[in-house]
Amino acid sequence: MATADPAVRVEDKLFQNRYLVDAGRCHIKVRPHTTPTPALKALLTACPARCYELNANGQVEIAADGCVECGTCRIIGEPSGDIEWNYPRGGYGVLFKFG
Repeated sequence: MATADPAVRVEDKLFQNRYLVDAGRCHIKVRPHTTPTPALKALLTACPARCYELNANGQVEIAADGCVECGTCRIIGEPSGDIEWNYPRGGYGVLFKFG
């Protein structure tokens, strides 16, 4: 049985993927807010691609250009209405290099 190389980082693996941006049609939208809810704050650390971050005003924003469409944010933020998540249009979104 082969063992995984402990020196390989998730960030290095994610870098191998490519993302075809659908300009002007982000598939994830963050609800406008002044103070982030606990669910929105959780997205800052839960997203494996680190697409969510706090802006200078302390609000959560998304840069979906590196999204791997795993659905983590959908599970955390969609039930509360904090985000709106849709699949990207056909041909856009993540392009996995290794399957």
